[in-house]
Amino acid sequence: MDQNEEVKESFDIPVAERKYINEINRKNKKKILLTISTLLLLFSITGLRFRRNLNQIRLRNINIQNANNLDQSILGHLPYNEISKEKLVLIEPNIEVHIDMSESLLKMRSDAKKDGIFLVFLSGYRSINLQEDIFYSLKSMRNQIAAERARVSAPPGYSEHSTGFAIDIGDANKRETDFEVEFENTDAFRWLKLNAAKYHFKLSFDQNNKTVDYEPWHWRYEGSIEALKVFEESYRKLNNSKNL
Repeated sequence: MDQNEEVKESFDIPVAERKYINEINRKNKKKILLTISTLLLLFSITGLRFRRNLNQIRLRNINIQNANNLDQSILGHLPYNEISKEKLVLIEPNIEVHIDMSESLLKMRSDAKKDGIFLVFLSGYRSINLQEDIFYSLKSMRNQIAAERARVSAPPGYSEHSTGFAIDIGDANKRETDFEVEFENTDAFRWLKLNAAKYHFKLSFDQNNKTVDYEPWHWRYEGSIEALKVFEESYRKLNNSKNL
């Protein structure tokens, strides 16, 4: 059958039947597109799960190496449990902190403002899952091994941010120093060094820390019984492991 005969034959089909056939074809195309979209979604979910499983294997390997040293810390960071959501409070968009420290933190910012200092809250509570993404994603972007990355970011399960008692602070007039060592040269940092202790805040990683890089922006709260228990328990485990 030549092309002209095929065309002729197609027009010999009644109009109603041709419409029905076209409708079937359209439905089949939609099914194919839907199937492709579903497969892409499944591949995406599988890829995410694979990445999380790979990250867990990496962290497990670090734990195994660490256990051989009888040390509860990992790459200079101490282990912390994730705080329950019921104990978190939103102090501004995208910034959650432990309810125990919220009042002191806001008062510190308010009092700093009276002195002409404008503190900016950069990061508060971070879940272990978010910390995992930060630790491994940025490590890959910077082509760093885990030990190098850990100097500037805690492994998941070892971040003070997961307790809700840690806060990263910047200077509103020097935003270019956010998360940078240069923050130490700002009015905000100088004010914090003089006044943060009054509100029960302590610099977590100072210049004397030999395993974690100096972070002048990272402060932790030690002004409640629960906060003290959280940090003292981690240091107690570390000291006990060293004495074994």
